[in-house]
Amino acid sequence: MMDDVVNYVQKLRPHEFKIWQGKKPLLGQIDIELTERCNNNCVHCCINLPEHDADAFRREMSRDFVKNILTEAASLGCLTVRFTGGEPLLRPDLAELYLFARRLGMQVILFTNARLFTEELALLLAKYPPGRVVEVSVYGMSSDSYDRVACCDGAFAEFRRGVDLLLQHKIPFIVKGPKLHFLKDEQEAFEAWAATIPAMERLPGYSMNFDLRSRRDDMLKSARIAKLRATPEESVAMLSRTPLYLKDMGQFCGKFMGPPGERLFNCGAGHGSCIDAYGNAQLCLPLRNKSTVADLHEVTLKRALEETFPAMREIRATNPDYLRRCARCFLKGLCEQCPAKSWMEYGTLDRPVEYLCEVAHAQARFLGLLGDEESAWEVEGWKERVAGFVEKNWPEGKLGAHKSEGETMQPLNL
Repeated sequence: MMDDVVNYVQKLRPHEFKIWQGKKPLLGQIDIELTERCNNNCVHCCINLPEHDADAFRREMSRDFVKNILTEAASLGCLTVRFTGGEPLLRPDLAELYLFARRLGMQVILFTNARLFTEELALLLAKYPPGRVVEVSVYGMSSDSYDRVACCDGAFAEFRRGVDLLLQHKIPFIVKGPKLHFLKDEQEAFEAWAATIPAMERLPGYSMNFDLRSRRDDMLKSARIAKLRATPEESVAMLSRTPLYLKDMGQFCGKFMGPPGERLFNCGAGHGSCIDAYGNAQLCLPLRNKSTVADLHEVTLKRALEETFPAMREIRATNPDYLRRCARCFLKGLCEQCPAKSWMEYGTLDRPVEYLCEVAHAQARFLGLLGDEESAWEVEGWKERVAGFVEKNWPEGKLGAHKSEGETMQPLNL
């Protein structure tokens, strides 16, 4: 009988489903930012607006507009939606939108600080599971530290109450947090607590190379955020502490290393879609430059994916410094340099971000791919170096998979 039961289960990739008739779906996952408002005012946040910002609330997508986007996304093959913000639980219609997405057959990823979880919402997620784990951001293990990061009195108590509701109702969730200097004494306690959470299968993820304000709306805060970033050496130390780091990097480097050339978009941007709180389809969530978005009040999501985004992905760099350095740098797979990062830092799409360059070079030197005084864009024999590194750390893989037809580079998330 067990053999018969096993035969009922078969793992398929999305384009192998019969409903797609052998065609790859146009959209696998969609990110929807339900609001930029947040009940926290975190010191490192790149997007948040005040919880009671009346203008932002007025301009946010209506419930029906979001439902229309979800319906069209489902018709394009979308199987997963990520609700994010700001704090998505600030939306009074969050429960209704959640159920609407689930009834369309979508799995739901929910990004939240958990402060606004109620018994009613927890019961809803328990009765109609999201299909994916809830992702909870944690800003400290005590009221003093948490409230200092969140810049909000009483935030820690509400966060713990929300987490307790998730645990009580057996709703799977994972935790992640920022790597901030004034939280370093709590890291061990945070990871020990995280290990007790049933859905946590590995160490918590950390953000540490923080983005500046993505709408370039508060340059003073951007300057403060820059001072909170981990140093390149600290970034490498955090990344390399995991037991499988070298093997993972061997596999990663075997696939995603190599100079990107003049094209600015050498990542997955534009192959999916991210919708901001006001109904603009973006190539990726951080890139909020008005010239690179499609207003869904004027065009369909399908048109954005089939016409607008492919045209944008063909944008070439014109900045001489980018062409001299980034376009020729084989560390592209390790580097977070991209149009979104350049936009947040400098208000342009193709200026090298010095901080990201330093982080990538520090990691390459740690891995033995660069000497102390070398710049990666000047290295001629980079293929041989990468091949040797892959052979040593990922012998079951092979070089040559990087930059194959239709494949995109995915920068390592720091």
